[in-house]
Amino acid sequence: MSAPRASLPAALALAALLGGCAHAPSAVRDNARLTPDTALTRDLLALPPPKGRIAVAVYGIRDQTGQYKPAPDSSFSTAVTQGASSMLIRALQDSGWFIPVERENLQNLLTERKIVRALEMPQPAGTPAVQIPPLLAASVLVEGGIVAYESNVRTGGVGARFLGVGMSTQYRVDQVTVSLRTVDIGSGQILQSVSTSKTIYSYELHPSVFKFVNVKNLAEFEAGITRNEPPQLCVDEAIEAAVIHLIAQGIKAGNWALKDEAALSSPVLRRYLDTAALQQVAQRMAPRVAGTNPGSAP
Repeated sequence: MSAPRASLPAALALAALLGGCAHAPSAVRDNARLTPDTALTRDLLALPPPKGRIAVAVYGIRDQTGQYKPAPDSSFSTAVTQGASSMLIRALQDSGWFIPVERENLQNLLTERKIVRALEMPQPAGTPAVQIPPLLAASVLVEGGIVAYESNVRTGGVGARFLGVGMSTQYRVDQVTVSLRTVDIGSGQILQSVSTSKTIYSYELHPSVFKFVNVKNLAEFEAGITRNEPPQLCVDEAIEAAVIHLIAQGIKAGNWALKDEAALSSPVLRRYLDTAALQQVAQRMAPRVAGTNPGSAP
């Protein structure tokens, strides 16, 4: 009976050590760094250059989901970011196809221009006046918003235990949907309209040990780790995908042109054009398939 008694302190020490490691973060302090690129940032930067960059205005990409974070968070805390406009402006700029102009905080810009003009008034005689260049007018307007945030689209888990040692895992899938459209400033005509969705994954790993070290003593150990995909990065990725599809659809419709027409066969552009074509084919086939279903209404 001496061996089991000797193993009890060792088991408790091991459980305490593992428990402390499970609760301690990998780094107590982490310096600020640039926001990491999404999976589609490389495609956005790899787009072939345009014949000419397009001045584009963004007045605001609103949160149209109406979703708030579940309890115990505050009822005023929204489920998605409110900074989608900044994400869209960055994506438009990174694509190399657009020249974003300031419109969301236009009043601040106009106020600063008035201040500059006021400072120029009392100039000495003979001093040439400094002319402020006119504002750049946009030719295309980008509108849209975050139109949906669905929680618990898919949930599940699995677990197993053998001789008191077990492991369980749980996961949850949410989904965010972004809708964007380009509008011609001159005619007000909607040029392109796209809707993109991105899943948000969350999972939890939970190992456990439940074992008698001897007849009277029971050793129990539990740990866990949870990983949640950042929703703002998922929104950013959905916006980047929408921008790429807007560019591809505009090239196909002739609204804007490539610098080199041979670049139409570039792998990045071809992939998004093929994806849009396959989706259109699927949409055309859906009514036919529904019509051949015996259970469908005539």
